[in-house]
Amino acid sequence: MALDIAILLSVTLASLLLFSPRLRNSDVWRATVTPLASIIGSGFLVLAPILVTAYGRNAPLIMAALCLGAYLFGAAIRFNILARNAPQPIEDLTVERLELAASWALVFAFMISVGYYLNLFGAFAVSQTAYDGPVNAKLLTTAVYILILTVGWFRGFKALEGMEYAAVTLKLAIIVGLLIGLTWYFYERATANALFFHQAEISGWPALTLAFGLLITVQGFETSRYLGRAYDPQTRIRSMKLAQIVSVVIYMTYIGLFAFAFDRSEFKLTETSIIDLMSLITSLLAVLLVMAALAAQFSAAIADTSGSGGLVEELTKGRMTARYGYALLVFIGLVITWEADVFQIIAYASRAFALYYTVQSAIAARWAFITPQTPWLKKLGFIMLVLLGSMIVFFGNDVESSRPGG
Repeated sequence: MALDIAILLSVTLASLLLFSPRLRNSDVWRATVTPLASIIGSGFLVLAPILVTAYGRNAPLIMAALCLGAYLFGAAIRFNILARNAPQPIEDLTVERLELAASWALVFAFMISVGYYLNLFGAFAVSQTAYDGPVNAKLLTTAVYILILTVGWFRGFKALEGMEYAAVTLKLAIIVGLLIGLTWYFYERATANALFFHQAEISGWPALTLAFGLLITVQGFETSRYLGRAYDPQTRIRSMKLAQIVSVVIYMTYIGLFAFAFDRSEFKLTETSIIDLMSLITSLLAVLLVMAALAAQFSAAIADTSGSGGLVEELTKGRMTARYGYALLVFIGLVITWEADVFQIIAYASRAFALYYTVQSAIAARWAFITPQTPWLKKLGFIMLVLLGSMIVFFGNDVESSRPGG
């Protein structure tokens, strides 16, 4: 009872803080909300069970590596924002071609990521009902796809986009409550000398390729790159850095507590296993997590569907309107939904976004080499990011395939 009160109080206080006029009216914070919504999104719900199942007590180290990789890719995109918005930007045909390739890569990544969001939406929506099961989850996902296509085709997404700030605020507030509950549970186990220090299930190349396949769980910072109509370059750069720093603090705290508090042998790795594990702490957390999951997945799917349709129309110079872009996204999403499971979709989405980050890193390298004052260390760093991104594209794997005998 005391824990439930503490969780509800922390969620309420976090909501009041995030809805305060001072934050809502801050340009930097409002610009931060968009990338933060994506980074602390679906991945937060599935990441901890995956990491602990595969890496055991090394899970926090893998989480730190994912956060570092994401921050470095973010640095390349931030460099591109500055180069593109310099007082006298250098015009370069190679950069323009790479930007076009990056935009198409992002369209493709959006299409995969929406499938990821909505498949998690379906799984979480049925998880606490009598209809829990993979087929019913896929049927619900299909229905939501049809709803999104109908709204996008006939009405556009403006009416739904207004829910973003509220959805993000609800999600962040619930995450605060989750961390309070996890800290309480961790402390109880620690004082009883009952923490778990699991051995890793995988190592070597399989461990590395699985980490590559988890990039999507820390993806989302790149959205700051596309807020140019609303915010100046420095605000976008600050918002991306702030979003990544906040997400690192949240993820490292979360995984650091989770990795040692639960017995790996007592949970089955599924897309909704986090709900059962949080129920061990208090049933309130399970209810709150379902609420956060549904809000997060639906709002993220709307944002990426809208962005994908708009990009398709822009890249085809109007030959394919946004409505047909939505239809293409839904078609691809339905194929993925019925042909792959959530963990495979996570790996596909990671590779799709890695392709986008690879091209962005190549753009940064090109800018760096045609800008004389750029330090050689930075040039070398961007080349290394191109190599890292390429490895993720080709070798990123899902958790089931990475296991021994998988």
